[in-house]
Amino acid sequence: MKYLYYLYQLVVVLPLFLCSTILTALVTTIGCTLGDGHFWGYYPGKLWSQFTIRILLLPVKVEGRKYVEKGQSYVFVANHQGAFDIFLIYGFLGRNFKWMMKQSLRKIPLVGKACEAAHHIFVDKSGPSKIKESYEKAREELKDGMSLVVFPEGARTHTGKMGPFRRGAFMLADELQLPVVPLTINGSFNVLPRQRDGRFVHWHPLRLTIHQPIYPVGKGADNIQTIMSESCQVIKGSLEQE
Repeated sequence: MKYLYYLYQLVVVLPLFLCSTILTALVTTIGCTLGDGHFWGYYPGKLWSQFTIRILLLPVKVEGRKYVEKGQSYVFVANHQGAFDIFLIYGFLGRNFKWMMKQSLRKIPLVGKACEAAHHIFVDKSGPSKIKESYEKAREELKDGMSLVVFPEGARTHTGKMGPFRRGAFMLADELQLPVVPLTINGSFNVLPRQRDGRFVHWHPLRLTIHQPIYPVGKGADNIQTIMSESCQVIKGSLEQE
């Protein structure tokens, strides 16, 4: 059955995924250039993500949408299990947001241009001034209910275990006095394990847990440390033991 699923991916999924990716990138770029960047920067990517997961026949469960309020800006922070974190959050979080992503992703043909047109935020770590520019752009985007999604680990896990968090997202939330919403992702590492059969997707359920917002309890180093520690504990607490 496993090899039949692999064959299905090669014959059916791969051509559909490539075509939908190119179409999504073009629609996003053109739409953001000619029209509302918040609309065209989110909905084509959302549909593309849902389509990708559906054609791979992966079941998805989302919990906790009731905790986020319409019109409120949030900084969402999630554990980073693998590539399918992108599809799960983009397709099923149910909130318009901007990604905070690595500068290197700008180089991906078509996709990088689409992300730039959609005003997603590339983090340039080449120097303090560049990092500051990234935060300034994030500050400009987080208005009128727009939110931000960050992977505070900074990179995908190689082992399936969650790594230590970096302070950047929590410093931004502290500066803007925005609530932080932890997101726990389960199953993404199993869908595309990095140690084995890296070219093929493995069938496995995906689960996205949206936790209650963590509101600032002040401003400064103590608040940053508090919300970072609490976010880490909350996310870890909902991770499934494999």
